[in-house]
Amino acid sequence: MSINRTRPAGRHDQRRPATVAATAMARARRQHQPHYWFADRLLAVLSGRRPVHWMLGHTIGEAYEQLVRLAPGAPLRPAERVTPVVRHCGEYHPGPGVIEAFARIGSGDRVSAMAFRLEQGADQRWRCAAVELGGERVGTSGGR
Repeated sequence: MSINRTRPAGRHDQRRPATVAATAMARARRQHQPHYWFADRLLAVLSGRRPVHWMLGHTIGEAYEQLVRLAPGAPLRPAERVTPVVRHCGEYHPGPGVIEAFARIGSGDRVSAMAFRLEQGADQRWRCAAVELGGERVGTSGGR
């Protein structure tokens, strides 16, 4: 009689827990979606983990200036020693080559909101065109 040491006694099926496989697949799918890619990178800049110039080639128009104004205060820097993460990122396509996205950022018990607009250039690359945090638009006329 052979003993199978990889499964609990009395278990006869070969299935693995669904959460392990589903989580890995969801993470892999996220990496290929531009709105998740940008949400992770914007979070790195706005939490103080990366410098603003890290986004220089990934922004157009006023977006880089918005990041320059926001980043020094690191508005998404965690209050505790908990690294902030993108909990969820949604998207809306108002037209071809445009994604308006929102992200829920979690840091311990704190949840913050971030919205941004992506535009696809003639070279088929996505670039960030605008950033907002917590429902407040960052002024583009220097009024703040």
